[in-house]
Amino acid sequence: MVAAKEKINILNIEIDNLTKRELLTQLKSGVVFTPNVDHLIKLQKDKEFYTSYLMADYKICDSQILMYASKFLNTPIREKISGSDFFPAFYNYHKNNEDIKIFLLGAKPGIAKKAQQRINQKIGRNIIVGYYSPSFGFEHNNEECKEIIEVINQSEATVLAIGVGAPKQEKWLCRYKNSLPNINIFLALGATIDFEAGNLKRAPKWMCNMGFEWLHRLLSEPKRLWKRYLVEGLPFFLLILNQKLNSYSLQTSDE
Repeated sequence: MVAAKEKINILNIEIDNLTKRELLTQLKSGVVFTPNVDHLIKLQKDKEFYTSYLMADYKICDSQILMYASKFLNTPIREKISGSDFFPAFYNYHKNNEDIKIFLLGAKPGIAKKAQQRINQKIGRNIIVGYYSPSFGFEHNNEECKEIIEVINQSEATVLAIGVGAPKQEKWLCRYKNSLPNINIFLALGATIDFEAGNLKRAPKWMCNMGFEWLHRLLSEPKRLWKRYLVEGLPFFLLILNQKLNSYSLQTSDE
């Protein structure tokens, strides 16, 4: 059980109002999700995703736009902690902690291996003890999921960093978390493995601080992300206004 913490409610999701330093200090075990606008929109209509989200021990703000929304709702979030910022902070914080051994699940073939090599070289020890690049649609392939579980369990990893995109990564953890008895910490981190490998470039700091990281991602991967940012994300602002006016209610379905 996670000790009671101050939480900020945005569209029926309780976001932990922690700083990065506080999270690093507190995180001994548990599941960490990183809500952003895309997550909150998907959660409105995907019951399985919402149920998966409820199992997270920590939900940390991964969006400057959520920061703005929290201020608009008069419940400001103290710090934005994106997964791609938290992960390097995490492995640097545990640089000399031999009990922390990380497995990377995600990215295309060769990318996770490159991330492993770069991180281990940076840290000066083999803190990344294994990796697996799943096939497209792996979450529907029971045999591959069994293989992934076996590989992770044989790796001696105590931390799983999964980056296969939302809601896939959160749903997968919800289904298979209990099959990974050696894993104490579960981190759902989106594109972070690609960033660590140098396969994708992070947005400049000023864009992140202003809330324009989404634009950088859109320009980097327009074919994949245009619908998410230019169509699916737009209802967020109306939903926030409804919450401000006390007329919001979450309605998920099995779709």
